[in-house]
Amino acid sequence: MAQNYITVDQVINNYMISQTEDDYGYTSADYQLRQHALLGIREFNFDIAHNIKSTMLTYDSALGTVPLPSDYVDMVKIGVLGTDGLVYVFGENPNINILPNEPASNIPDNLLGFDSYLFRNFEYQSQMGRMYGLGGGQLSGQYRINTDQNRIELSVNIDTSRIVMEYISDAAKCSNPCVPIYAEEALRAYVYYKVISRRSSVPFNEKARARREYYNERRLANSRLKSFNKMDAISTIQKSFKLSPKA
Repeated sequence: MAQNYITVDQVINNYMISQTEDDYGYTSADYQLRQHALLGIREFNFDIAHNIKSTMLTYDSALGTVPLPSDYVDMVKIGVLGTDGLVYVFGENPNINILPNEPASNIPDNLLGFDSYLFRNFEYQSQMGRMYGLGGGQLSGQYRINTDQNRIELSVNIDTSRIVMEYISDAAKCSNPCVPIYAEEALRAYVYYKVISRRSSVPFNEKARARREYYNERRLANSRLKSFNKMDAISTIQKSFKLSPKA
């Protein structure tokens, strides 16, 4: 693991070492601390430090689908890998593969006609056209996320059996969950805040202070992870700078 990441076990150990008998969260069990830490990692992953995974999926050409990974949260990109090493992405289309577990060739004739008339093609003066706003461009294919069937439905324009996918994963489901070292203090503050939040013996002022400390540490971690440096500024300026022709 990279040195700029720290595991959840290390965070919990550091948290327990820092606790004293006078602290409100001193009597917390290890499993409670770990559960709160995993929930904190999940929250950071969604809002601050996205855990992006890249994987190669097997494409079922008969059904036109690929399975969703078990730790899938949200899509970043999906497409095919070209000979130049670049990923040629698919466009999202919510209208494809309208029947579950059925290939397009098995769709009843009445649905095919209905689909053609409303969503796909129309005929005007013996010419076949397409409805406005229903796709186009030079994409390699289209996709739709089907969470009910736990799969991605595809309409691919090329012959391929492998699909490249980048997605935001649930870091709490990893075998060895970890967070950026910048977010360690924020995670420890989150664990303490959640540990005391439901304890009736803890004063309200202490709960409010723990909540403020957590959000302050979270903002600090976010600013460190998403800092805008000099090279980023130069790159942004160069992208918008164009030479004009001279006479």
